Formats: sequence, C-alpha cells, structure tokens
Amino acid sequence: MFIVTNREVNSRKSGPGVFGPKPNPKGPHELRLAEATKRGRSWKVELLPDELTAADRRQLEIEDRSIVSGSQYAALKLLSKIRDGKRNVLFFVHGFNNNCEDVLERAHGFEQAYNVEVVAFSWPANGGGVKGVASYKSDKRDARASAGALDRTLEKFHQLLATANETRREEILKQARTKYGFDGEARDQFITRAMAKGCPYTVNMVLHSMGNYLFKQLLSSSVYRGNRLIFDNVVLACADTNNARHEEWVDKIQCRKRVYIAMNEDDGALMASRVKSGEEQQARLGHCPHNLNSRTAVYVDFTDASNVGNSHAYFEGEALTNPVIKTFFTKAFNGQRAEEDIIYDSASGMHRVKMSEPGKRSRRR
Repeated sequence: MFIVTNREVNSRKSGPGVFGPKPNPKGPHELRLAEATKRGRSWKVELLPDELTAADRRQLEIEDRSIVSGSQYAALKLLSKIRDGKRNVLFFVHGFNNNCEDVLERAHGFEQAYNVEVVAFSWPANGGGVKGVASYKSDKRDARASAGALDRTLEKFHQLLATANETRREEILKQARTKYGFDGEARDQFITRAMAKGCPYTVNMVLHSMGNYLFKQLLSSSVYRGNRLIFDNVVLACADTNNARHEEWVDKIQCRKRVYIAMNEDDGALMASRVKSGEEQQARLGHCPHNLNSRTAVYVDFTDASNVGNSHAYFEGEALTNPVIKTFFTKAFNGQRAEEDIIYDSASGMHRVKMSEPGKRSRRR
C-alpha cells in the first residue's frame, strides 16, 4: 500500500520507524510518500523520492520514461493493482495516538476484510511521546496544523487520478475516431462503454476518530479547495469532534454518493475524550444521537448492535462477526448504498443497527 505523511523522517531507521512521532522539521505541510509492504509480521517501508533519478528507476524497475516522480509511479501502480485485482480504493485518515505501524496494521486490516486497496494519510498523532491529557491535546494541535498537508494530499490525489483518466480518455478517443469516423452517435456510445470498462472502480474515504477533527479543520479553513470531487462515499467513523453544529462542515463534503456518520453511544474512547479536556468538552459526534441536522449525511447508529459494546472501532475485530455490520462497511467502503437493508427510524433520523440479521428494508424519506 502507499502512505502519505507529514511526519518527520528518520532515515537511519527501517520499517514503520522511518516515520517518527513529530511533524516534519521542514514544516507541517511538508509531505513524504512511501510504499509499504507486509512481510509476515513485519513491514518494509520504502521512501519514494519526489523526482526519480536513473538509479531510482532501476531500483523500482520503471521502464516508462514519462514517469518522472514518485507520485506518478505510485498512481500508476495503484491503478494497475485495482484494475488487475478488480478492487476499489479506500483513502484512510487515522485518529488519536497512532504511530506509523498502528496505521499500517489498521490499513492492512481494511484491505483484508473489505477487499480494497488502501492509500493512507498519516499525521503526527502520537502526542509527541507524552501520555494522557497532554498527549490528547498535543494531537489536537497537530491535527489543526496538519490541515494544509491533508489538503495538499487530496489535491495531488485528485490530479493524479484525473491525469490517469484523461490519458485513458485520449486513447479511447483515438480508437473511436479510427473505428467510427464521422458517425458521432456510434462514436459516443463506444467512448461511454470504453470509459466505464477502463474505470470500473470507486474511490472512497474513511476518517476515524480524531481524523474527523482534522478533516473538519480542513473544511473550515481558508486553504480548502472544496470543488474537488474525488470520493464516491465518505465515512465519518467514531468521530472525535463536536456534535454541536457539525452540519456546518459536514454539508461542505463533496462526494458522488453518500456521507455516512457512524456512531455508538457506548463508545468508550469518545466518553473518555470528553473527560480528558475537562468539563467544557462537548458531546462528540460519534456518540451523540441528538441534533442530527445535516442535510446530506446518512446517520447510522450501531449502539445496540451485537458484538459492538463500547468499541471505538466497530469496523474491525469481533464486530465483524455481526453480518449486518460487515455488510454495511463492505458496501460503504466500496462505493455502494450501504444503508438499504438497515431499518430507518424516522423519529431519530437514524438508521439503527439493532441485530445481527438484516431488518425489513426501509428507505430513508
């Protein structure tokens, strides 16, 4: 998988330790790209250069001379993998107190459980080495500082996907002209079919815990360029950000299909996060069933679902033995309508997962 980060780089270390707990000393907007491969229980993490030298090209076995940067190499390899494996892309932003190995392990879990190719964005979320309340507050500061880095990552991600699709489109246009000449209707039908066949994947995003706070900071900032349409589905999972007035930033999210807000009233980590910052800490979006005022989001409540309990990550582990949960996240992470078979409670405005078997199909009105 590929990982983009604004963490410091420890060139003397190997594996996940190549990325440290602090922001890049060149500034929090400075990005590095790496390719991570799991080998048994360990990880190989290889930094990719911004500009490829002849030695880099030999090491990466790149024959195409038009590929001049590490990001181009990553984009083309990612597209090749998803086309060959018939998989979708999941862009993952992690939460509080995660080191690089934590991020890679969870991302690997997503790939194994949901048959997706993960691209991870990792920010310096281990509290700079401190613990408890200080660590939590330190991570919140780093999340705010990392908004520009996430914006740059999404912009580059969008450009690379757009360039790859445009290259594909130019090839198809040439084929259409050769095959159908001046028959405009036949030519257009051919282009439509070929583009759909050449781009059979979806691109989705999941933000976990304080990763949602980071995304909120981006959406609320002056650097955000909100006209990018990258994702099919966006999943705000266990969001460690204020419930109050969340609709002001959630309704800015651009996507082709759905924005899902997954919550659990018994989420132990979100209950603890309220205590860490003092009594003034407001109810968290990921565990508060009130004031659900977004005009665009689909709210999904996992509170009473079997095998969830006080989990802060009910998209993995024991929770996936509940087939309703597994089906929901499989569909959400693969660009499908995930709420279709979950009962909608019009009184609360939420879809409620209350059992381990699908309920009566109920569409949201």
